[in-house]
Amino acid sequence: MRCPHRRILVRCWCLSNRKNRMHDLRWTMPVSRWSATAAAATADISFIEPIVRRRLSSLSRSALKVAHDCVAELDRVRVVFASRHGELRRTTEILRAISTGEPVSPTAFSLSVLNAMTGIFGIARGDRSPASAISAGAQTLGFALLEAHAQFEADPSSPVLVVYADEPADAAYGTIEDEVQGGALAILLDTRAAGQLTCTISGTLSGAPESVLRSPAVPDSFLTQSEAVQRCLDTRSPATWQNAGNTWHWSWHEGAA
Repeated sequence: MRCPHRRILVRCWCLSNRKNRMHDLRWTMPVSRWSATAAAATADISFIEPIVRRRLSSLSRSALKVAHDCVAELDRVRVVFASRHGELRRTTEILRAISTGEPVSPTAFSLSVLNAMTGIFGIARGDRSPASAISAGAQTLGFALLEAHAQFEADPSSPVLVVYADEPADAAYGTIEDEVQGGALAILLDTRAAGQLTCTISGTLSGAPESVLRSPAVPDSFLTQSEAVQRCLDTRSPATWQNAGNTWHWSWHEGAA
């Protein structure tokens, strides 16, 4: 059986990418609440059992903290988790252990996958709702919001929680282009919305000339998607971010649709 929200997502991209030319894609999401934390912040995740809590990375702690802030009183919520690097630091430590012939902890291995946070969150809440994980390079958060929008449009009766968490890659990987900033952001899509977040993507396809893909940055744009989205939510002012020929623009509108 095909998932209905996939048809919505595919149709959006087919319409926007027609004839391999400039494209625009726009959608609006009802935002009930949101939460953010900086990478250096101490995350309060007391709702997680101590035996599990002490095994978690700073990345998972930050993600669980903002997720809990948004849905503490909800019994059921679908989750879209997004991270460019995910638990890469934990994975790197596992690879180092293997290279030196040291044993690998089964717990460390199970917590190294991209969707580890969603499993822990669901178990802690006793919530069997669907969860997915997305990684899409520097544009990870934007496409996670698009995925969440598609899921919500397919079934508005069930809230969807977007959780974005990331941290810079280990120094062993050298210089990373468009490297992420540490921190976590959660956004709850629900019919009981405080306002609406509109996203517009304008740009070119991957087949565009190099001169277009490397066009000058948009004035007053931000270094990362998460910084732009959070600024829009925090100040209610429009925010813009550009990468690989795509310009992402977010704007806030008070009240529900």
